[in-house]
Amino acid sequence: MYRDYVEPAWSAPQLLLIALLLVPALGAIVVALAPAARSRLVAGAFATVTFVLSVLPILMRPNDFGWFAYGPADRPPLVPWIDLDLPWVPALGLEFHLGVDGVSYPLIVLTGLLTALCCAYTKKKGLAALLLVLEVGVLGTFLALDLILFFLFFEVVLLPMYAVIAGWGGPNRRAAARKFVLYTLAGSVLLLLGVLLVVTKAGTGDLILLTGSPHLDRTTQYAAFALLAVAFAVKAPLWPLHTWLPDAHTEAPTVGSVILAGVLLKMGTYGLIRVGLGVAPDGAAWASPVLGILAVIAIIVGALICLRQTELKRLIAYSSVGHMGFVLLGIATLSVAGIQAALLGNIAHGLITGLLFFLAGTIKDRAGTGSLNQLSGLRETAPRLAALLGFAAIASLGLPGLAGFWGEAFAVIAAVDRGGPFWLTLAAVAAIGGALTAAYFLRLLRRVTHGPATPEVRSLSPAITGTEWLAWSPLILLTLAIGVAPALVLSDTAQPLTTLLGIRP
Repeated sequence: MYRDYVEPAWSAPQLLLIALLLVPALGAIVVALAPAARSRLVAGAFATVTFVLSVLPILMRPNDFGWFAYGPADRPPLVPWIDLDLPWVPALGLEFHLGVDGVSYPLIVLTGLLTALCCAYTKKKGLAALLLVLEVGVLGTFLALDLILFFLFFEVVLLPMYAVIAGWGGPNRRAAARKFVLYTLAGSVLLLLGVLLVVTKAGTGDLILLTGSPHLDRTTQYAAFALLAVAFAVKAPLWPLHTWLPDAHTEAPTVGSVILAGVLLKMGTYGLIRVGLGVAPDGAAWASPVLGILAVIAIIVGALICLRQTELKRLIAYSSVGHMGFVLLGIATLSVAGIQAALLGNIAHGLITGLLFFLAGTIKDRAGTGSLNQLSGLRETAPRLAALLGFAAIASLGLPGLAGFWGEAFAVIAAVDRGGPFWLTLAAVAAIGGALTAAYFLRLLRRVTHGPATPEVRSLSPAITGTEWLAWSPLILLTLAIGVAPALVLSDTAQPLTTLLGIRP
């Protein structure tokens, strides 16, 4: 059996998993107790250490299942690179089960990177401490291989994100924070029901044992997938459960928007892949046409709303609805290529939209407004800032050679490969949505960077500080690198995805 082959606890790789959670948790405490003048330095140091730790699992990636010694008949359906499985509450059968594989690793690195950049960017002590608490919840979600543990980490982010928006947001921050909490709590109730249904029926919450194994009958899978899919759709957020997102992004502080778009939204799509498809593959197959329809509606609706937006951060927020639509379309195809497109779309969105929110926050803070009608002529007074905004916008619209291209293009190709009039229609509509995406980003650039400079733009400082370059440069470089070499994200995803989809060699 699988558990007979797990290494004893506390090997070096397993200690790494514990450190990934303990370092930011300890950092949050130290930052809260440190003098305000040193909070940025302390938070940045702990976040940087966490980022370095998040990169290390690639060095421990096993060859031929390295850390384990399975015979062909004993090998479990899914083997993580690093696995830590400890008794937690034995009386209830709960386990502290963590692991890393090719599906979760890129998101773990993205979380470590964005948190480090945000901690280096912010000067506010309380905000920096909350960012580290958020990192614990997000990393725990991507590391968890037990359903109950997954749910607990999934919920850790709720109150810190509420505090980030309500404490440091814009004029309508409290209303936006309440809306975020209400939507997320509703999704949490459905997630808990789905998790309890799976654990009760299967007799285990172990995602390794549940993945690719027929532990649930078809009816239970239908019910479980419906509950889980709606819960994850709220977090992603996927149309039509997205309405909390524009308010939250518009009112959140800059680093709050970056973390929200860069990693918190990915918890929903990751959960749909890891838990939804892995635990209830029959339910996913049953719901895939509905998911495909919702995906293309999100793409079109998001683009049309963006074409009418007049507020900078709100436009970028609504663009996420369309980008998450492409991610959902890839997932809905239930193919390895489609889900690889979704995973790549997740990473690209985190990098590019994170950069867009950094730039939008800087422009809004310096000009004193986010209205597109008052931001024209940026290239005349701040050409470097305008150039960076142009780069991020072009990357987000999916220009070939940049990270945003691969996920959207191959989601459409995966739908075409699925075949039949239904999926070909969805692919065609999604492609039209891609053209509309280009239209609203080009409209954004025309409104903000071209034309005569407004008084608000003439008054803003054109200089880009060292801290801003530090926060933005890694996102720019990775957008270029992944655009040229998408294998940086996808190289180790084929094996776990074939298992998630129930494909046998």
